Amino acid sequence: MSTNPHFEYRPVAPSPQGAAARAADLSLIVAGAIAAAQIRFADIASVRLDTSFVAFSCAFALVLFPVFGVYQSWRGRSMLRLAGQLALAWLIVQCGALVMTFTLHKSGVVSRLWLAYWTGLAGGALICVRLAAHVVLRRMRHAGMNLRSVVVVGRGLYCQRMLRNIAQSPESGFRVVAVFNADASSRVSASGITTFEDDAAFIAYVRQQGMRELWLALPLSDERTILRFVSEFREELVNIRFMPDVSALSLFDGGLTDVIGMPTINLTASPLPPHALLNKEIFDRCFAALALISLSLLMLAIALAIKATSRGPVFFRQLRKGADGRVFRIYKFRTMRLHGEQSGVVMQATRNDARVTPLGCFLRRTSLDELPQFINVLLGDMSVVGPRPHAIEHDELYRKVVAGYIQRYRIKPGITGWAQVNGYRGETDCIEKMQGRVEHDLYYLRNWSFGLDMKIVGATIVKGFVGSNAY
Repeated sequence: MSTNPHFEYRPVAPSPQGAAARAADLSLIVAGAIAAAQIRFADIASVRLDTSFVAFSCAFALVLFPVFGVYQSWRGRSMLRLAGQLALAWLIVQCGALVMTFTLHKSGVVSRLWLAYWTGLAGGALICVRLAAHVVLRRMRHAGMNLRSVVVVGRGLYCQRMLRNIAQSPESGFRVVAVFNADASSRVSASGITTFEDDAAFIAYVRQQGMRELWLALPLSDERTILRFVSEFREELVNIRFMPDVSALSLFDGGLTDVIGMPTINLTASPLPPHALLNKEIFDRCFAALALISLSLLMLAIALAIKATSRGPVFFRQLRKGADGRVFRIYKFRTMRLHGEQSGVVMQATRNDARVTPLGCFLRRTSLDELPQFINVLLGDMSVVGPRPHAIEHDELYRKVVAGYIQRYRIKPGITGWAQVNGYRGETDCIEKMQGRVEHDLYYLRNWSFGLDMKIVGATIVKGFVGSNAY
């Protein structure tokens, strides 16, 4: 029997499967284009449908939707995150089709209003259909249908926690039917689940019942048990999934990645996988470009007001740390009078700070002084959402006294963040405030999703521009 621990990943078949799912999406895209044309052009005789644009969108959707994981199985995954991935994929599809249309299509001009209606209608339909299907599947699974049986090999509290999580998430569609306890000194049990203490009896049960899902809930150190079951079912159609207990080692939820062709578990690396970073990067650049265009008149008015009310430059520039500790120059509207500071010392603005101009006080309270940071986003130094960057002098101070502080720089810093919309903005005049900010930043890193970014952007727009502790 071979002892080479070669893991072969066998993906679960997607729930909205193959050609049917793709055909349904294309139908919704075309129907959205037709409906948008009916809304845009009140006179039926004047309805114009740019068929080449629609064809380009369908072609891009066929290529890009699978790349963004739109057709992956929903089982056990966050629907909010899937909706965010689909929304981002659809926006990129439309951008790609628009570029192709204006590059190759020479007849006529695309109606901007029609394009906006189409993008909104088709995007909403794509998401709503999936949400409806998800609701139906949840109800079926709660009723005991469409379930996937799982057998688990585990030990101790970690295995017990996994069994509890599965039992509390019936909508995921997984049901544990048997457990092999790999540690005779500890007890693993759950209501309605057969428990085995003998591995041979457990293996016989898996084969007799024709089980197709085997989960290994074991610590990394239990190599012997891992190899035992991988080797045992190597030549059989059993999906073996290793869910290692790395809670004592990893700062973030360790994900499996590929490095030089070898499977690697990240313990203290970037918590976002490469495809997520790419999605975030595309969104950031597009959002920043649109923000700078739409806010250009407001920013020009603020710049003129600054020049008219106080001496000095329009922009305040300061060195900050970005992703992986790379130093960049941040841009903000100047809110203080020109003053001297001791080298290596940065004094935060305090309440009734004499250095802050009356206009600067307004800009700080409304966060309008942060608008130039969209330039940093467009340059690739910052993100729209992420941990707020601090002065380098403060970094050197807080990294020594606040646990996990430096881990904030695993990703690009943001204009707004989870800490800011939860009240942690402005002056940090005590360690407890900075500790609270860092805890919220680390929560964001552990739980990032496109949906969470949209929630933070929405919260910033609704309530984040005015804060009692921003001065």
